[in-house]
Amino acid sequence: MNAGLHMDLGLEGKVAIVAGGGAAGDGIGNGRAAAILLARAGARVLVVDRSLDLAEGTVRMIASEGGDAAAHEADLTDESQCATMVEAALARFGRVDVLDNNVGIASLDTVVAEQQSRWERVMRVNVETMFLTAKHTIPAMIESGDGGAIVNISSIAALRPRGMTAYSTSKAAVVGLTRAMAVDHARDGIRVNCIAPGPVYTPMVYSDGMSHDAREQRRKYSLLAIEGTGWDIGHAVLYLASGWARYVTGQTLVVDGGGTLGGPPRSAGTEAAQVSGNLG
Repeated sequence: MNAGLHMDLGLEGKVAIVAGGGAAGDGIGNGRAAAILLARAGARVLVVDRSLDLAEGTVRMIASEGGDAAAHEADLTDESQCATMVEAALARFGRVDVLDNNVGIASLDTVVAEQQSRWERVMRVNVETMFLTAKHTIPAMIESGDGGAIVNISSIAALRPRGMTAYSTSKAAVVGLTRAMAVDHARDGIRVNCIAPGPVYTPMVYSDGMSHDAREQRRKYSLLAIEGTGWDIGHAVLYLASGWARYVTGQTLVVDGGGTLGGPPRSAGTEAAQVSGNLG
């Protein structure tokens, strides 16, 4: 190893808001993983969730490792609560440097089968929350004078849709929103990127009682024949939020084990080829 190589991510003393940072029990979802990893890198973290109990669970995990975090309850579809979230971060920590947006819901219907009320709910939760959190966080980042980093969680459904009309459309909108904000606020020193996760085993997934066979299909979706976890997404958030990504903005980082490339591992045979065409 090069003796001059250092591991400073530039996050020591910074303040991160992780929206959707709770999870049930000891489960590790995308937001919880990001919150823990940001804290390990030296950031102070405001963990935001609709459930204060779930947010507090993440805070306890961070505190057990000596990190500094606070829990905040908010419904981020409500603009006033987005504003209050930022006020809470400023009151507790004095600044905001990072915003990680994880809030999202799914819908599996086609455009014909989808109900208008459900369509509107998916768009509101998956897109509008990211618009509202950024709207109220960016001024605080500008005020700090040091710029900032925003990381939005999209999905490979934005790039390689398999139906799920409302969900795929909303996640494509997240990519567009990310790129527009990156252009709008580059001069403020604010970088805006998004992550497109593939099938990832998170508390939301296993709370639905996913079968072993279904999990095996998701694993085979990956060219690497491994199953993604919340930690994989959390590490991507950590990179994009850090000084290591100082020259990266307006980008979509795909974290899917190569699944969107479309071809199965050669050793997996025909079965994996069929699976890769049916998921994602």
